[in-house]
Amino acid sequence: MMNTPASHSLPVVAGIGLRAPHYAEVLERRPPLGWIEVHSENFFGGGAPLHTLLQVAQQYPVSLHGVGMGLASPDPLDPGHLRELRQLCDAVNPSSVSEHLCWNTAGGIAINDLLPFPYTRDALSHVAARVRQVQDVLGHQILIENLSYYVAFNNSEMREEEFLTELVARTGCGLLFDVNNIYVNTVNLGVDAKAFVHGIPAAAVGEYHLAGASMMGGCLVDTHSARVFDEVWALYEYTLQHIGKRPTLIEWDVDIPALAVLQGEAQKAQHRMDAP
Repeated sequence: MMNTPASHSLPVVAGIGLRAPHYAEVLERRPPLGWIEVHSENFFGGGAPLHTLLQVAQQYPVSLHGVGMGLASPDPLDPGHLRELRQLCDAVNPSSVSEHLCWNTAGGIAINDLLPFPYTRDALSHVAARVRQVQDVLGHQILIENLSYYVAFNNSEMREEEFLTELVARTGCGLLFDVNNIYVNTVNLGVDAKAFVHGIPAAAVGEYHLAGASMMGGCLVDTHSARVFDEVWALYEYTLQHIGKRPTLIEWDVDIPALAVLQGEAQKAQHRMDAP
């Protein structure tokens, strides 16, 4: 089993998710960004997107964030997906690689979503084996992100934080703590956010995500389409006190604003990290 960390790590500062509308500006102006994160699948197959990313990687530390692997899916992991991700890692030499804890395929049918599953012991064994497989293929540790979900399962045998703690113990993976996701689950399903913060192994947390959400039909949806909510900032501050400072990302994927807006949100995160 390969549990070796990446050859270098992200700086413990705030960064932003880099999306296509800002590629040209970032390459031309080289603005002060602590680090950048991109969605891995957008660069599979090479071509112009990868050429752009390689130029960006010469200026900033890069994190690769996967959205399509489906670690909890019942189908076998896609060998083509793993091959493309390994090739991307070899080309970019990222400071961090992460994946969502979700499923997205069944019976050969792919669903373009990040779907939850019950936290059972059987699911834990299934996911752990797949995390080990991914780490073996890539040759270094990956971070696993907690999920925003909109249904709870009666047959879950443990809480999410317990599942993640055991997953870390079995695989040597790290955790990507998405603070906004926990807030969404708190609003929609009454999840105890502070219990989650205290329940996950602090030493395994390698990165935080912050984002904005949208209220739709009485449900808070993790849309990544707005500024970070005040309540999420408060939970982030609580997390910093109890887990510690980590590289922190501002995610914004819908209705993407000017780059300066993202930098402003990153500065808010940085101010909180710098606070005594």
